[in-house]
Amino acid sequence: MGSKNILYYIFSVVRIFLYPFALIYGALVWLRNRLYDAKFFTSISFSVPVITVGNLSTGGTGKTPHVEYLVRLLQYRFRVATMSRGYKRHTQGFLVADENSNALRIGDEPMQYHMKYPELVVSVAEERMTGIPALLQRRPDVDVILLDDAYQHRSVKAGLTILITDYSQPFYEDHILPFGRLRESRNAYKRANVIIVSKCPLDMDETQARKMEGFIQPQSYQQVFFTGIHYDRPYDLMTNEPIDLISKNIILVCGIARPEPLINYLKSHSADVHTLSYHDHHYFVTADLEEIKSTFDSWQVEQKIIVTTEKDATRLHLHLDKLKAWNITIAILPIAVTILFNKVNIFDNLVLKYVDDTIIENSGHSFDNGHETTELLT
Repeated sequence: MGSKNILYYIFSVVRIFLYPFALIYGALVWLRNRLYDAKFFTSISFSVPVITVGNLSTGGTGKTPHVEYLVRLLQYRFRVATMSRGYKRHTQGFLVADENSNALRIGDEPMQYHMKYPELVVSVAEERMTGIPALLQRRPDVDVILLDDAYQHRSVKAGLTILITDYSQPFYEDHILPFGRLRESRNAYKRANVIIVSKCPLDMDETQARKMEGFIQPQSYQQVFFTGIHYDRPYDLMTNEPIDLISKNIILVCGIARPEPLINYLKSHSADVHTLSYHDHHYFVTADLEEIKSTFDSWQVEQKIIVTTEKDATRLHLHLDKLKAWNITIAILPIAVTILFNKVNIFDNLVLKYVDDTIIENSGHSFDNGHETTELLT
């Protein structure tokens, strides 16, 4: 029996023993959801449009580029704010990004938003229910709020809820933690208004899409979209100048959940790729920088550069002075979302209509520290 088969066998055996814990965890999550459904726990609405982007699984579905898609869609018509937990940040509580922010203070993904979209109001808060009033008190000019990774935050009642599931690991084939990767049961998909199957092949066949949609079993009030990831032009970490990867020998430095698609892309667009892979959201320390520099120096090839992701770049940016001293080209490879099957206008209009309708509907409402209060129009 090969080593891979042995590891798979061990994993299968261990996974069986996790099943009772999954039943217990699933029962607790089910009870919590039932209490929200029965209005025993309160869900708070706000008088600004609130869009939740989240998933059922533990990560890696591509939420960040989808949030960025929404930012680009909305930012020229509305004052847009994002609110994230700020995963692995070294601070607590509610914060709004400013000129002193970095990945340690607000988290790598919020810092990515902050660096890419200067006009965007970027905020972090563990509890969205209290974070939104704090945000609206600090920035009353905000027109619409995007809640990043908040599908399970039922204390806030979003007006539009977008659920993202990975093409290669759809929720309907998964199981609840720790037996699988789901944070709650498969049936929780019914809370979403929009379901996006992400990371699809860009040449995906419509027949396959219809088959997947059949497995999803969308409700009458739900719309299903399929999106793929495409890579934009790389640019220099120091100068923001565009960089061509053709004929380059690449040292890929990344700490993301699923680096395989990125690695495959780089291999098809460069001479060779050597990968230094770290855990998702990994904060680079001195030993990591020494490993990166040593790997670069010892690779005896021409036209070599370092390539990293936008999310990793926010964490490498913490060591900017040291990286400048290397005098080595470090390229950032951005990604973006493509909506498949000519449904861009359908998706865009759905989002814009929700925001427009909510603003018009609530034009006679005001806020008491962010909580909705209604004024009668006379």
